[in-house]
Amino acid sequence: MGKQKCPECEECLPAWLAAFGDLMSLLLCFFVLLLSMASMDAKKISEAIGSLSGAMSVLEGGTQTEISKKRMLESTPIDSQDETSEAVNTVQQAIMDANEMMEKGMGPSITMEEAQDGFVIELPAELLFKAGSAKIDSEDAILFLKRIALIIDTLPNEIDVSVRGHTDDGSPGKNSLFKDNWELSSGRAISVLEELLLDGVRPDRIHAAGFAQYRPIATNATKSGRAKNRRVELHFFGAKTDEKDQVIKSVLDKGDSK
Repeated sequence: MGKQKCPECEECLPAWLAAFGDLMSLLLCFFVLLLSMASMDAKKISEAIGSLSGAMSVLEGGTQTEISKKRMLESTPIDSQDETSEAVNTVQQAIMDANEMMEKGMGPSITMEEAQDGFVIELPAELLFKAGSAKIDSEDAILFLKRIALIIDTLPNEIDVSVRGHTDDGSPGKNSLFKDNWELSSGRAISVLEELLLDGVRPDRIHAAGFAQYRPIATNATKSGRAKNRRVELHFFGAKTDEKDQVIKSVLDKGDSK
């Protein structure tokens, strides 16, 4: 019986095999790209490898390294800076909503600005009070302050709020209950503070002050400038206890040296 002749091999690869090879190359590039963009924690990776090797008894010393129970149970702390940034975004949205409700884009509007130690919300007096008055008579303004109080509650405990009243250089008026701008600016700041307290803000992280007409942000020579100067500001700032203690200590040291 003669030997059977082997079938001749094809000169080229089958078409499906070429397509399969291309697919594998694309998948490899895709996973390499994912790996290059991933941020890996070396400690977590070493613990995972140790746990795997301990279970499979493959790598030396694998049974000695396991994922710690502490790491499994311990929650990752949230950075206070991230919390503050998120709160700022929430405040900006609240300001946009309040401006749309109160003035429909016309007249004075609530604004927010960055400060050296935090940020400041500026409330035009016309949106909260009548001329020469310190009583909040706008329901929309009260709703806005309630929303701000909820945001304050989400901020880190080391962030305090300073409510500051300001006026223009005109007198409160004959029909006003206040004899001068010191009383008017202080009364308006206290009214806003009391509303925030009613809405749940802790008393130990808020205070009020009045500056009368002595810290203007615009000229008092024009009507629009005077309107800008009549305002209540909410200053959000970090309570730097260590720096305060150092200042107090230096003052005391100077007093003892006399």
